[in-house]
Amino acid sequence: MPVQPNYPGVYVVEAPSNVRTIAGVATSVTAFVGRTKRGPVNEPNICFKFGDFGRRFGGLWVDGPLSYSVDDFFANGGGQAVIVRLFKANGVGDDGVAKLTAGNLELTAASPGDWGNKLKAVISYPTDASAATDVAARYGITAADLFDLAVTDRGTDMREVFRNVSVHANAGARRVDRVLAAESNLARVKLDANGNAVLPGARPADAAEDEGAGGNDGQALGNTDVIGEEDKKTGIYALLKTDIFNLLVIPPQTRNGTTDKAIWEKAAAFCARRRAFLLVDPPAAWDANPDTAAQTVQTAQINSPIISLTNASHAALFFPRIRKRDPLRDGQMDTFVPSGVIAGVMARVDNNRGVWKAPAGIEASMSGTEELTVKLTDDENGLLNPIGVNCLRSFPNVGRVVWGSRTLRGGDALSDDYKYIPVRRLALFIEESLYRGTQWAVFMPNDEPLWAQLRLNVGAFMQRLFRQGAFQGSSPREAYFVKCDSETTTQDDINRGIVNVVVGFAPLQPAEFVIITIQQIRNT
Repeated sequence: MPVQPNYPGVYVVEAPSNVRTIAGVATSVTAFVGRTKRGPVNEPNICFKFGDFGRRFGGLWVDGPLSYSVDDFFANGGGQAVIVRLFKANGVGDDGVAKLTAGNLELTAASPGDWGNKLKAVISYPTDASAATDVAARYGITAADLFDLAVTDRGTDMREVFRNVSVHANAGARRVDRVLAAESNLARVKLDANGNAVLPGARPADAAEDEGAGGNDGQALGNTDVIGEEDKKTGIYALLKTDIFNLLVIPPQTRNGTTDKAIWEKAAAFCARRRAFLLVDPPAAWDANPDTAAQTVQTAQINSPIISLTNASHAALFFPRIRKRDPLRDGQMDTFVPSGVIAGVMARVDNNRGVWKAPAGIEASMSGTEELTVKLTDDENGLLNPIGVNCLRSFPNVGRVVWGSRTLRGGDALSDDYKYIPVRRLALFIEESLYRGTQWAVFMPNDEPLWAQLRLNVGAFMQRLFRQGAFQGSSPREAYFVKCDSETTTQDDINRGIVNVVVGFAPLQPAEFVIITIQQIRNT
């Protein structure tokens, strides 16, 4: 602010630096969409480790391939997962939610699923008369209106106790329906058709108890259930409720199942909108005959690609499927899709090297994977790599590794700018970081001072990436440029309230083919 001097002396003015640091966004937040054993439906929930997933969504589930994909993700270095549980009820009048009645208090499980049948609710009256009297006085009710409610999940031994709750209309924050909604992971008070809590006229009897019944896991999801509706934010569109996700995994509904092509198309288009990347699993039929699998994949991808080219640069396909031991089946070997493993590998490489490093090679090992359904040879690998199919390979003394890093627009015939996964993901990282980091410029005066600030701040961000090794070139001039001036923003743009910032960068292409030339030296 300008100083208005009105007396002789020294005036101190703090001048803004005009430097607004642009922070890089996350690169490996992975969204998983599908069925789980329990948990809220169509509501994204963040898990930072598999234990979080176990508490909120029930952990490993024999009939839920998503749970195994989440386990693979964390086992391979993943750090943050966004889980969207989908559920399809069996029909009208059967919502899959277990019910239980403790005395005259009608309760339901917190979410649909067979798990709710293992709930048990027990009513008891407060034993601490002093505390009950204090609570009652606070809300203008009597101690005789209060009771304690204990809810136990006998399947996991989880137990919740809620003391000094009430069914009285004036109980305020201690009214039992509000307490359970705010604090319980297990139970809710039954709601009527209008969504209002069904509360009895008097508190339940002492020692009243009941066990859950009527809960079920619903039926298999169809394409429309997985895709969902954007206006209702269901299915994959439930992710509109979350701030950011970078990778999207949609496992099939059954272990030996295949995610339908229609789902992949909608998911890839959604990822393009959200500046995210889709990990595509191979159809189960591709590895039915391991001896001819490579030829099967090549023919399928050439004649009927798993996804159209429109949004294919935002997706990558990995083949074959993996085999590992299932702890829920006494350690027997079974087949699973690889997308959870790949997401974890990407997260690990991002953390160790950066999003510009291809998530493939010797360091892209796959933890927890004991076999691959197809053991590809170099020649078979050579059939698939040129058409944009990333191979999973097994090498002596190395183990199972990711051995490909192309997008589904990575076919040699296309010569696409986003042929490689790290180039695509680096571009998405820069786009999302600049989108979030330049919000301050909206409604600022559109003239040279603003343009200079944008050049300074965006340039500082790109310089930081250059110093970290994200770009080609030995100097900033060779690696990137940031342009924002009267050439990019004309007077007509100014009149329309537009400022244009042009950012270019020289991406690092992965060394996909290493050629060593050997020559004999003969002494004469």
